Amino acid sequence: MDIQMLKREAALAIGLVVLLLGSLTIATGNYPPMVVVESGSMMHDRESGSVGAIDPGDLVLVMNPDRVEIITLAEATQEGNEHEGYESHGMPGDVIIFRKNGGSDTPVIHRALFKAVVNPNGGWDVPGTNVVGASEITVELDYECFHGDSNLRIENWVPSHEGYITTGDNIWSNGCQYDQISLKDENNELVQPIKDEWIIGVASLEIPWVGAVKLAASGTAGAVPGASWSNLAVLVAFIITIPIVIEMITDRLQGDNSSDEEE
Repeated sequence: MDIQMLKREAALAIGLVVLLLGSLTIATGNYPPMVVVESGSMMHDRESGSVGAIDPGDLVLVMNPDRVEIITLAEATQEGNEHEGYESHGMPGDVIIFRKNGGSDTPVIHRALFKAVVNPNGGWDVPGTNVVGASEITVELDYECFHGDSNLRIENWVPSHEGYITTGDNIWSNGCQYDQISLKDENNELVQPIKDEWIIGVASLEIPWVGAVKLAASGTAGAVPGASWSNLAVLVAFIITIPIVIEMITDRLQGDNSSDEEE
């Protein structure tokens, strides 16, 4: 292969990458349009991971929050609610990507359980529940606790400001420990209710396994399930094999056509 051909191939590859990133940026309204999941806090299967849930090493497209309505687990599980039955990444409600207390450390990707909203007449509302104008918030969510036969319950809570209460899907590590009583920011302060301006985006399409390469390069691949590496190897082999098979079929067809013409 001569130098000119190599240059053309490189230019084509770069052009395709730029086109893909540009298209995804336009579609999501975010740059970068995707994030690599680094921790296991959203896993549904702690041994091998699962397609459809968010596992370490997955790529997740991130929608601009101004383009979509964030639906909480409370709204998605409330009987008669217009969003009843809505699911994202294997559970009710949306998954959001946010900065802890608006800081500069690594963003978190967790599920929005409910949102505390100021009532114009005083007190607090919680959409998706019966809490309206309450001075303190007490709710029980349809979110099963791993430790014990019970659901996640928040009692007599007075928010410091409007925002979302969040947690990871991994019940083995999170149990009923929602972020606002268990997760700390870069300054070792508990994460407060997630303000709208702290939200980077809403998790959309999941592309499994591909981001594991980035984690391996950064030395943080320990959280990636072993099955993800196997699945990634199969995927890469499949991608490499496709053009070879196509070329073989094309050559075979061209050979058959040549034989027909000679006859």
